[in-house]
Amino acid sequence: MELMEAIRARRAVRDFEPDGIERAQIEALIAAAAQAPSAMNLQPWLFAVIQGADVLRGYSDRAKAHLLATMGGDSPLATYRDHLVDPGYNIFYGAPAAIVVCARTQATQAIEDCCLAAQTLMLAAWGAGLGTCWIGFARPWLSLPATMAELRLPATSVPVAPIVLGVPRSLPGPTPRRTPEVIWL
Repeated sequence: MELMEAIRARRAVRDFEPDGIERAQIEALIAAAAQAPSAMNLQPWLFAVIQGADVLRGYSDRAKAHLLATMGGDSPLATYRDHLVDPGYNIFYGAPAAIVVCARTQATQAIEDCCLAAQTLMLAAWGAGLGTCWIGFARPWLSLPATMAELRLPATSVPVAPIVLGVPRSLPGPTPRRTPEVIWL
């Protein structure tokens, strides 16, 4: 797939086939993500791979419970309360795998660099015929010290981009984009 086509066609996928993803394919996506640029070439990322739709379903339930327990009435997430209380709603959308892009430290630019790695991973997945979706709902729960310990993430790391991964069962249509605001100097 040509790069500009991948950039224009990539979509957030929220409907996955139940089949798992081969370890070699996940490793290839992580290798692609590691080609992302980073400030001072520090390459501050680490990748946590979570496999199994059932495992992710359990994590979804725990992440939703955490969001509901900590969400204030003025939280922007309050508009999603009905989804979060629905026992059928899975924040990981039934995906067979997730890759959590983490910053090894909170050093300058580490989080931004991990965002670059995440976007590179998502484009590489799209080019390989796989769908992805960045799951922001998962970050607060993933950032809890107990969750980080359970996932064997170093205490100094920061979960930045939880990305589900799988073979798309269906693809959403294009999302309209606004013309970007540009200031020419």
